[in-house]
Amino acid sequence: MEQQNVVITGVGQGIGRAILEAYVKENYTVIGVDHDEDLLADLNRRENVHTYKVDISEPEEVHSFFNSVARAHKRIDVLINNAGIGRWVPPTELSVKDWDIVVNTNLRGSFLCAREAAKRMSHGGRIVNISSTRASMSEPNSEAYAASKAGLLGLTHSLAASLAAKKITVNAISPGWIETGDYAKLRDVDHLQHFSGRVGMPEDIARACLFLTDPANQFITGENIVIDGGMTRKMIYEH
Repeated sequence: MEQQNVVITGVGQGIGRAILEAYVKENYTVIGVDHDEDLLADLNRRENVHTYKVDISEPEEVHSFFNSVARAHKRIDVLINNAGIGRWVPPTELSVKDWDIVVNTNLRGSFLCAREAAKRMSHGGRIVNISSTRASMSEPNSEAYAASKAGLLGLTHSLAASLAAKKITVNAISPGWIETGDYAKLRDVDHLQHFSGRVGMPEDIARACLFLTDPANQFITGENIVIDGGMTRKMIYEH
């Protein structure tokens, strides 16, 4: 098989970094994107890893980035829209500016990247949008984040319909609690409240990305896979 190229946004840390590592192990050429240049500093020394500092909410920057990728790598096979931010403040205190920053990064940024990637997927391709279980359930003070992640689910099935003729599949993954900090500091109650018996790890999401973007999995499109240890299937009553 010809060398596969994957573009991953938000690779500086957490889930994005784990996704990058998974694709490196599978011998993809990885093109990583983050808005924080400092977080990318150690990645450019890696074989088959190329990084770019991009504000994915800005159409001109996204267009220029994908032009650079096309010139350098000729083709794009996979796009993982992982980059995301949140603002956790009461809705009565959430500024329109902060609302726009979150929605423009998480939702508009994913649309812009998908649009530009699809133009360059001349042999078909795979797009995965990283949404969240907060798209369908909430804790207080998550309005901008929840709205943007719910929007990603609508974007996923609409893109799947629009890009079907180009043989591009589009799917979403909705992570639940994925611990990106010190896993060893989690309590027993944190783990045992999950049907799975443990809190999620970034690698759990990375493995799902590899599955959805496998060239053989062309029959899965327009779907959302919830990876949350069973938490959204759990009835919770006071006893």
